[in-house]
Amino acid sequence: MKEKGSIALFQYWNRLRDGRLAPKRSEVEPADIKSLLADTFILERDTRGAAVFRLAGTRLCAYYGRELKGFSFPSLWREKDQRLVSRLMQGVFNQKSVLLMTYEGFSRNGRSHKFELLALPLDGGAENPRCLGIISTADKPFWLGADPLADALIDTIRVIDPDKEPMFLKNRPAIDVPSLVPAEFDPPETISALGRVRRIRHLVVLDGGRHE
Repeated sequence: MKEKGSIALFQYWNRLRDGRLAPKRSEVEPADIKSLLADTFILERDTRGAAVFRLAGTRLCAYYGRELKGFSFPSLWREKDQRLVSRLMQGVFNQKSVLLMTYEGFSRNGRSHKFELLALPLDGGAENPRCLGIISTADKPFWLGADPLADALIDTIRVIDPDKEPMFLKNRPAIDVPSLVPAEFDPPETISALGRVRRIRHLVVLDGGRHE
């Protein structure tokens, strides 16, 4: 986990859950993560069991050139990665696992940029699982938001046991969320091994998610 936004959201979520598998959706206060909201999203499971956007920050919608609410989350990725993304999100919903992913997004005009994605489970009850997440990037090239992202390819995946948080964030200082001022938006891994390692194509997956 490299991006400050990802670290700050993880620490906030971890404080809220207070030893539980996940905090309740009602416990998340938007005012507490005000500086992160433009990059955050909430997913829910629709009637078909698929992960869809319930809410998405303004900056994320600008990246993709559309309102993301109601759209399929796996559809942001290239077809060959969509099934894997779907399976990973079911792990977040059902096993309350924490997912960290890096991916390369590709614009309609063929430009590309690297992103970090963190997905955190929320307790909405057995019939209404939710996920809180953030998409971060260290650099914002001039075209990001003007040339919409069309698809993406996964680079790396980490499935994390949140109870290993001290190891997971080793040498990472605590970050005060309100102190993170989002960069002005211009329109125009290092993770310790927390479990078994598997390889999926070009990916390395650490099986460390919590299971009920």
